[in-house]
Amino acid sequence: MSEQPVSVAIVGMGTVGTGAARVLVEQPERIARRAGRPVRLKHAVVRDVKKSRGIELPAGVLTTDFARVVRDPEVQIALLLVGGLHPGREMTLELLESGKDIVTANKALLCEFGGELFARARELGRTIAFEAAVAGGIPIINTVSQCLAANQITSIAAILNGTSNYILTQMIGENWPYRQALAQAQSLGYAEEDPTLDIDGTDAAQKLVILTQLAFGVKAQLTEFPRKGIDTLELSDLKYAGELGYTVKLLAVARLIAGQLEMHVQPTLVRHHTPLAEIRGPFNAIALVGDVVGETWYSGPGAGQMPTASSVVADLIDTIAGRTRLTFPRLEVWRDPPPYAVQPREKTSSRFYLRFNVLDQPHVLADIADILGRNHISIASVIQHEAAGSDNADRRTVPLVIMTHRTTVGNLESAERELSRLQSITPPHVRMPVAD
Repeated sequence: MSEQPVSVAIVGMGTVGTGAARVLVEQPERIARRAGRPVRLKHAVVRDVKKSRGIELPAGVLTTDFARVVRDPEVQIALLLVGGLHPGREMTLELLESGKDIVTANKALLCEFGGELFARARELGRTIAFEAAVAGGIPIINTVSQCLAANQITSIAAILNGTSNYILTQMIGENWPYRQALAQAQSLGYAEEDPTLDIDGTDAAQKLVILTQLAFGVKAQLTEFPRKGIDTLELSDLKYAGELGYTVKLLAVARLIAGQLEMHVQPTLVRHHTPLAEIRGPFNAIALVGDVVGETWYSGPGAGQMPTASSVVADLIDTIAGRTRLTFPRLEVWRDPPPYAVQPREKTSSRFYLRFNVLDQPHVLADIADILGRNHISIASVIQHEAAGSDNADRRTVPLVIMTHRTTVGNLESAERELSRLQSITPPHVRMPVAD
């Protein structure tokens, strides 16, 4: 082992940055042994040097001056752990231009500017490591790019947002409404004060873009596929799904079908007792199918300070040891990809869960079944509960839950347009795909 230390800087001492600093400060011998050199944390860029972070750093490490990192020729690697697009993009380019390799956990930055940043890194002979950007403590980037290198990945089905998964777990397990489960997630630190990106599907979609580009070697963009979060889910639908033998998960899916790329992020019914259905709380899980290995399965903590810091420090060790320099130029991500058509949304096929609020009167189910049939949609099963009491018994509504056989989104949307004209159906209705 070389005795010459490598100097590193952390840019951003939020949750993940503080966790990474803690590992470096508390486990120096372990890190040095595995990296082959001692690691010196020389700078940590923060907004407020006086803020308590629950960790003791050497004198002079904390600074508010990002330029100190850029100008310091001793700093070889920067752990860029700031969120958002700006100034993350500008910081990344400055660090690369100053001759530093980068480790990042910023999936939004990579999703939006990955092509530009990776191209510049390659031009300059630098590297960008990003294991922590997807699935927290699960080493999925290394798995896809290295461990499964003999395979053409054909399918990804994943739970990629721990906040949403925790909320769904509490709604189903504790019979809590959405707002109560969200408040609990925030009190435990699983959800941000503004949880929008977690609950509307954006966070999971950004991670899916990165995984898809890496796994399939194609260009994927956030604007090219549908995404829907859990913020409009009702507890009743989770209960009806349970009666049918399913649980609801915010599922991120990408697959190659007849030369076309299908991608979506949306609440999806997953059959009870299958691996994805058993993932509870703030955990992530990823099922990959490769043409050589078949189906493989990965699960673990998808977020949180120390799980994500684990991936950050692992990337740091790989960069110091020289492994990243060998693998980065060969990554099939953010290059000029082969042409792949995105499958038109209307051609996406699945079984579907449908829930309508209908008037409790004769012939309603027959009318709905007739419209579905005309649009090539076959009914697999139906649930209809008795109506609750109402002052106007003639106008009371009941939930009607229908499970379809496999059909296309186009067929379903055509049927929905006809169904919207029925006086016996009270909007809105609910539609979710079924993962079988």
